[in-house]
Amino acid sequence: MSADADPPTAVRWVRAAQGGDALAMSRLLDELTPYVGRLCAPIALSDAPDAAQEALIAVFQNLRTLREPAALYGWVRRIAVREAIRVAQRGARQQPAELAELPAPGSPELAVDVRDVLDRLSPEHRAILMLREVEGLDERAAAEVLEVSAGTAKSRLSRAKAAFRKQWTS
Repeated sequence: MSADADPPTAVRWVRAAQGGDALAMSRLLDELTPYVGRLCAPIALSDAPDAAQEALIAVFQNLRTLREPAALYGWVRRIAVREAIRVAQRGARQQPAELAELPAPGSPELAVDVRDVLDRLSPEHRAILMLREVEGLDERAAAEVLEVSAGTAKSRLSRAKAAFRKQWTS
């Protein structure tokens, strides 16, 4: 959640948007767009803008089904991760990273290397790594987002880390 929208405000926006308030929908879109983009980027890579767009469409098409507005960000996370995986699988192409697409912090050479390794992992592996290492979710929470069992999430995380290490050293 961004610093500008506190949970009660977001809850009010959701309720108003569910009632058809176009201004509330616009405010929610402004609030959710960067969040969804941050979730989709490490999974869908170069297709992240498409994944984010698909996720936002799904969010707004299904907003009326959200029963607990206070759970907005968890609900959006599930949709965004699922769409990012779907779009990445659909694209299923591996391309070398370009320096212009990388984040500024840290060494550009290191960032290129990390991005290149991530590009070679499957969307499922990128998703579990992003949920654990970037979002800080535990295996149970990551499993819920990915709609898999906790055991599957744990083994997928182990395989993702092993695949990352193997790609990193090759």
